[in-house]
Amino acid sequence: MLDYTLPQFLAHAIALEREAAERYLELADMMEAHRNDAVSRLFRDMVHYSRLHHDSIVARAAGTPLPSLRLWEFHWSHPPEQGGEEAFDPALAPHAALQYARENELRALAWYTDAGQNTHDPEVRHLAAEFAAEEAEHVDALDDWLARTPP
Repeated sequence: MLDYTLPQFLAHAIALEREAAERYLELADMMEAHRNDAVSRLFRDMVHYSRLHHDSIVARAAGTPLPSLRLWEFHWSHPPEQGGEEAFDPALAPHAALQYARENELRALAWYTDAGQNTHDPEVRHLAAEFAAEEAEHVDALDDWLARTPP
């Protein structure tokens, strides 16, 4: 993990949440096309939550000049909250979709935690801890949702 400057950290955090929303939207549209309406609705909820988190980070970054990072300049090979291809199964059950979302949140939590632990910038450390706590809340919410959703 790299020692992020505040602008680098914010640019990565914004991209992380933007990529999550885009992936969930892609999945929701696909599920809708296959008439898997329950999972489509679930993924649309995830789009909404990802966009809320994205917008709050963008607001926090206001006034901070951010680098324009190209794909190969990000410090990950795959955005942490953009899961793999396993969710592209048109017959995906709601429980499996929630597990997919939970895994995404856990990877984002780990990324924010690592960023905060490996920086010398106290503001990055503070924001990373705050964002990690938000991701932990998302994991808890998904755990509750999973408990109410039959496998």
